[in-house]
Amino acid sequence: MTAAVFADGVFRAGRSTAVGGVVNPSDGSVIDSFSLASAADVDDAVSAARAAFPQWSALPPAERSAALLRLAARLEERADEYALVETRQAGKPIRLTTGFDVPGSIDNVAFFAGAARNLDGKASAEWDGDHTSVIRREPIGVIGSIAPWNYPLQMAMWKILPAIAAGNTIVLKPAEITPLTSLMLAEDCIAAGIPAGVVNVVVGTGPEAGEALVSHPHVAMVSFTGSTGVGKRVMNLATETVKRVHLELGGKAPFVVFDDADLEAAVHGAVAGSLINSGQDCTAATRAYVQRPLYEAFVAGVADLFAGVRLGPTEDPDTDLGPLVSQRQAERVAGFVERASRDGARVVVGGRAPDGPLAHGAYYEPTVIVEAGQDSEIVRDEVFGPVLAILPFDSDDDGLRLANDTVYGLAASAWTRDIFRGLRAQREIRAGTVWINDHIPIVSEMPHGGFGQSGFGKDMSTYSFDEYTHVKHVSFDLTGRARKPWHRTIFTGPT
Repeated sequence: MTAAVFADGVFRAGRSTAVGGVVNPSDGSVIDSFSLASAADVDDAVSAARAAFPQWSALPPAERSAALLRLAARLEERADEYALVETRQAGKPIRLTTGFDVPGSIDNVAFFAGAARNLDGKASAEWDGDHTSVIRREPIGVIGSIAPWNYPLQMAMWKILPAIAAGNTIVLKPAEITPLTSLMLAEDCIAAGIPAGVVNVVVGTGPEAGEALVSHPHVAMVSFTGSTGVGKRVMNLATETVKRVHLELGGKAPFVVFDDADLEAAVHGAVAGSLINSGQDCTAATRAYVQRPLYEAFVAGVADLFAGVRLGPTEDPDTDLGPLVSQRQAERVAGFVERASRDGARVVVGGRAPDGPLAHGAYYEPTVIVEAGQDSEIVRDEVFGPVLAILPFDSDDDGLRLANDTVYGLAASAWTRDIFRGLRAQREIRAGTVWINDHIPIVSEMPHGGFGQSGFGKDMSTYSFDEYTHVKHVSFDLTGRARKPWHRTIFTGPT
């Protein structure tokens, strides 16, 4: 049985009365079980983080950087192990974990090892002539972070790395159904020489451990990635203690194809962009808007490629698409498709769970839906599965208007060979990331975050330090005079 709490450098069982477990969604087998963390366990972890903060925050940036470089080396050594555990707990095809999740995580560590030494502020200057002003960036304190189940390792990295690189300490609550790589990471932090208490992990439910973490009076900031509904709850709880909040929430990314686009590139981009991680990606292409001259050919091309996608065991390197993270999630996706069909939409391909050996897993076939209305649930709400709705549009104005007709604003893409159309699209589409002639690629050097109900704040890149640092103004008097000219506003007499 796995220990569900890592606090002050020590693993131990949680003290909740609830028992959790990890199930392999590929075949339904139980991988592990554990006693979940309680509110008391969260308090212990926060206390450990609070005690570790003075020493860690006072370290020279070069020392924090060196620790992160050692962590990157540890991850390189265990890359195959991380990939296999991530595949088994989250239902990811092994090609995805070995080619994306683990290498991307290692690159994140290497990036923040360098970024830790680049916490600069505005240049010092004498703005009024009598004082030298200096800007300091200082760590906030204890960070409480809640990570989702769709990218367990990468999301743990996105939470931990900017926080500790900036000198904060952290308590991470991973999703209780996919905690294993987060616990491995905690172990490797200690092995890399990161002091006990800097990184702490509690595996518990949202209502018990999550709410205790968000509400804790000694947590200075909360970073949450997950659904918009839960994000609203996090914001409400955080207001009680006036915490800083960073939210990366849901998405409903538009995929806009203009009539001059490279059709083959757009078709392949839509398939890859909508099926990444079985569609369980907030930035996945979920609603394609295709200008009418290309619409029929685009639908046919995507349907053909969808039909050829190979579902299979996640540890088979020939598998293209894995299961959803759980049977519950597979049933949720099926419900969206069934309701869309009842409301008049048409399923072109997919629309069901597979038969045969895969029936024991949480699989759902790649699904293309057409003839859905712009105001329908399947077009407006986040499905989080391998489902792409395709709609036509006429003018460029219509395509961009439809792209922005959403409460979300996390990511989008536009497909065109016309540089002026591309420039217009990247300017007018309201999203935190807009790709032109591609969809999904991310790099550590660039920020990730959204508009609207997709949340606010940035992950990755040096922009993330804006979330995890205070900006302090320090002013030095240059005159040496006891009585300053401005004192005359308070009392009379010579200055």
